[in-house]
Amino acid sequence: MSVGQKLYEGKAKILYSTDDLDVLLTYFKDDATAFNAQKRGSIQGKGEINCAIASHLFKLMEKNGIPTHFLDRTSGNEMRVRSVKIIPLEVVVRNIAAGSLCQQTGLKLGTILNPPLVEFYLKDDALGDPLITVDRLRVLDPASANQVDQLRSMATRINSVLQSFFEQCGITLVDFKLEFGTDSQGRLLLADEISPDTCRLWNQAETDPDRRVMDKDRFRRDLGNVEDAYRQVMERVLEQTV
Repeated sequence: MSVGQKLYEGKAKILYSTDDLDVLLTYFKDDATAFNAQKRGSIQGKGEINCAIASHLFKLMEKNGIPTHFLDRTSGNEMRVRSVKIIPLEVVVRNIAAGSLCQQTGLKLGTILNPPLVEFYLKDDALGDPLITVDRLRVLDPASANQVDQLRSMATRINSVLQSFFEQCGITLVDFKLEFGTDSQGRLLLADEISPDTCRLWNQAETDPDRRVMDKDRFRRDLGNVEDAYRQVMERVLEQTV
């Protein structure tokens, strides 16, 4: 496989073309951002760690009948993926109240959400990726009504699989963000990544609210030991066979 031109560079990844029009190469960066890129930094080894975690979890999704854009991991921080047209929606699944949900609603940190809360955010950096209602989805039309129903259904299934998997790792899945796209045949595929960058993960062996954090909140909140937390997640994830 030959790597072509850079097609897109985001906050955490770079996409390159290949000699196959339907296949792209994703390069995971060590760069870290928070608060809509108002805070910037670097987490040593993050690209390779997230690539390893995402590759493993994409395989887990495929095993459980959830189609993804993942093809294979070609090196430490690179994976081949199917080319997709990203749907401009971020789908957030919340099992426990944390982060912006607590700030915006007054819910106490750690409140169990049963059933899980599924939310849609418009994928638009200029607007700050705003939370949008069902009626705003209808007006803005970032996805068809059928696609929105599919996104909700797939996100709920993914949550069930991930919760069970992370439980085996001794990790609580607090919440996470998903992105989806359609391939050349119009199939809806899980895209982007699943990693400590996109999930809130709490160490079940810790009770202290700060010490238990194993995700990008360590970077957001200047808790320190970010690399160690990411690496611990990777080690626990890769220990589980899929």
